Amino acid sequence: MGKFDGKDYPVTGDSTSDARAVTKVDDHTLTFSVKKGGKVLFTGSIVLSADGKTRTVTIEGTDSAGKKITSTAVYDKQ
Repeated sequence: MGKFDGKDYPVTGDSTSDARAVTKVDDHTLTFSVKKGGKVLFTGSIVLSADGKTRTVTIEGTDSAGKKITSTAVYDKQ
């Protein structure tokens, strides 16, 4: 549980992270960061289209081996 205020909130049930922070940018956009031990592992955004039918999630970060990664996923409402 947390709020969209950009502050860290604890995460349970995920061995790869222990905190998340989410910020509401506008009515269609959230930004977030995923942390472990105070270190930012991933940052990203969730953007909902104006018609509410498409959600795009973009993530950037570093994996456990130190390799830089990026990912974009697009979800369509049916």
